[in-house]
Amino acid sequence: MARRTVQRQIARLIEEGQIRATGEGRARRYLFRTVTQPGPATDHFPAFIPLSADSKDILAYIDQPTEARKPVGYQPDFLEAYQPNQSWYLSAPLRRQLHSLGKTANQQQPAGTYSRAILNRLLIDLSWASSHLEGNTYSRLDTLELITHGKAATGKAALETQMILNHKAAIELLVDNIDSLELNRYSLLNLHSALAENLLPNPADEGRVRLHAVDIGKSVYRPLSTPQQLDAELDLLLHKANQILDPFEQSFFMMVHLPYLQPFADINKRTSRLAANLPLFRANLCPLTFLDVPEQAYSRATLGVYEMARVELLRDLYLWAYERSTQEYLAIRQDLVEPDPLRLAWRSLLKQTIYQVVCNPATEPLDIIRQQVSLQVPAAERHAVQALIVEELRRLHEGVLARYGLRPSEYQRWKTAQTR
Repeated sequence: MARRTVQRQIARLIEEGQIRATGEGRARRYLFRTVTQPGPATDHFPAFIPLSADSKDILAYIDQPTEARKPVGYQPDFLEAYQPNQSWYLSAPLRRQLHSLGKTANQQQPAGTYSRAILNRLLIDLSWASSHLEGNTYSRLDTLELITHGKAATGKAALETQMILNHKAAIELLVDNIDSLELNRYSLLNLHSALAENLLPNPADEGRVRLHAVDIGKSVYRPLSTPQQLDAELDLLLHKANQILDPFEQSFFMMVHLPYLQPFADINKRTSRLAANLPLFRANLCPLTFLDVPEQAYSRATLGVYEMARVELLRDLYLWAYERSTQEYLAIRQDLVEPDPLRLAWRSLLKQTIYQVVCNPATEPLDIIRQQVSLQVPAAERHAVQALIVEELRRLHEGVLARYGLRPSEYQRWKTAQTR
């Protein structure tokens, strides 16, 4: 067996928890880990996540069979009682701890500087971890191959591949439009549309507030079913979210209330996980990637919100998950190269021009580049910006097409035209 094949298999076994690695370099050893067979015995909240007494109280209730839990509907008072910057789901000491954990060297830079600098790693980590919480069986290595090289994993359902690619597109949507996006209807609906593309039975439900009732699996919670009520509650939710000043409180608020409202036909939790990152991106804080978050913990914490309108269990999980995310990004945070100021200043022009070049394969690329640069760039910077766009065009490949709003078919037509 080829060495690279062995390395890939070992990485997969580590990812799946079947073996564990100790030591580095020549001292590296791989040990067999006893795997408990899946089933009811393994379906519990992991003991390694610290919980407060309030969280344990929620867990005791949620762990009862559904027949023992009281059916409950949407509680408008839960949202109405929250007063931005007066009510707090995250206490002042907890917010200070989160800010300390998430602080980066880019705090004083323009919004989104840090998330753009770590985008390649972020696309893989957040796409994989968020999809994993939905039962997706792609490994992290499979996700890397798909996002970086466009290579779908063998033996995986098309739905799983689509889910990963949709996460990639949604994350790029957030990062690329960080200057203009707010927690408003436009942003939320388009975020949902990116995550839902080709995954819903009715494509008309993509990026649209639902027009029908929904049920929550394994829960006694019944969300609102009237479209008019859903619209009014969503407007109130977004109005309150945008008034919250602390990025972590704003992030957690979205994780609590968006799934609770269930404004979409499906994919509400995925939308909330990415929406929860928007305030962190804007503040140049470390992202919340959900790496290593067990599905058993996340589902129970969300059920605590659904069925009890209580946030303590989700709050404890949020803190643990964020600490895990920042640990993964410490090395990146220390070794980041400063973003290219020219690329940062002209990123919109760069994307627009590359889009124009690819979508007009019959036109000479350099003619389009010169025209766009002469229209928008001061004379002193034109040569440098033109060179930057040409270099970016040379590096264009399938793994970065969404960044420019391009489809693979458009890219292939352009490539074919260039070889004639």
